[in-house]
Amino acid sequence: MKERALIMVTNDDSYTAPGLRHLIRCVAEFGDVVAVAPSCQQSGQASAITVDMPLRIHRHDDEGDARVYSIDGTPVDCVKLGLHAVMPRKPDLLLSGINHGSNSGNSVIYSGTMGAVIEGCMYGIPSIGFSLLHHSIDADFSETTPFVRSIVEAVMRSGLPEEVCLNVNIPAKCRPKGIKVTTAARGRWTEEYKEYTSPSGKPFYMLTGHYINEEPENTATDLYWLDREYVSVTPVRPDQTATAAMPMVEELLSIKP
Repeated sequence: MKERALIMVTNDDSYTAPGLRHLIRCVAEFGDVVAVAPSCQQSGQASAITVDMPLRIHRHDDEGDARVYSIDGTPVDCVKLGLHAVMPRKPDLLLSGINHGSNSGNSVIYSGTMGAVIEGCMYGIPSIGFSLLHHSIDADFSETTPFVRSIVEAVMRSGLPEEVCLNVNIPAKCRPKGIKVTTAARGRWTEEYKEYTSPSGKPFYMLTGHYINEEPENTATDLYWLDREYVSVTPVRPDQTATAAMPMVEELLSIKP
């Protein structure tokens, strides 16, 4: 008898996040689910790991048939320690999300959601990150369900190319019209901070920047299609080597290949 698939689920919004719980319910039919997520909010942690503090694993109430654990660390800590000490074997699939907020454009550089996905990919596990373009804790995830299930089912059936993971963004407050495979829109976050004053009279700052899309009419990008109510699926590689630039750099440095 064939062994049921084993699915590892994580996120960066913590083990209590509604998006994580919704993702678990979406994929429960596809296999045995184990969630290993941060104990508290870890947005913006990218691929950070904890190197100077002890990490502890906490067991929580099940979500349906899924076992739920939390770790006092980053999303990548959850993947690394989860694989080492929680998962009974190497999972067949790693899912991260559903994130409360977008991970489109170059947000993948900062994203704890995608940091976990990239880590799973480096372990050779088919890995997918899901994000809903709505930051509220009360966001409605119901329209994400058919898209999460169809993408997960396709990946479980056919796998992913070697060293490739997926960054999936889903528009909010609408019924998405379909799925588009996209590039990440080129852009940047403004370096805007708001200044406050502490009770002691000392200034402090909080990030308030917004994303500037530098190619709003590029029909290949995630932001173009998200604005038009489509789900975007962007293939991502952990290897960030600019291979095409290597000859130019060799010439620049007068190096003979």
